Amino acid sequence: MEPIKVNPASLDKIASDLKKDPETAIGNYLYKGFRIQISKYKASGAERVQQLYKRRRENGMCIVCGTKVSRKNPATGKLYRLCDYHRSLIDQKNKEKSAKAKKAKKA
Repeated sequence: MEPIKVNPASLDKIASDLKKDPETAIGNYLYKGFRIQISKYKASGAERVQQLYKRRRENGMCIVCGTKVSRKNPATGKLYRLCDYHRSLIDQKNKEKSAKAKKAKKA
């Protein structure tokens, strides 16, 4: 991800966010040619992936590839987690798994 360009007022807001809720301040920032990275020290891979997925969901992006999701779930009214391409891939895998389970159950 590209760093977000900030001004002195934004830096003050980031610092206050860091005091209140550090999770909201995580990111890369660019200030007068300096890159400021705020991240959790020694975060596990699972924590980093969880943060990435959360950030993508909030921005309406596919959690796998990051493309913009346009379709909404009719039951909840929220955007789907996955783009149409990845939804079709996962649906196909689920259909294959259920077919194998049915065959195994019959045998």
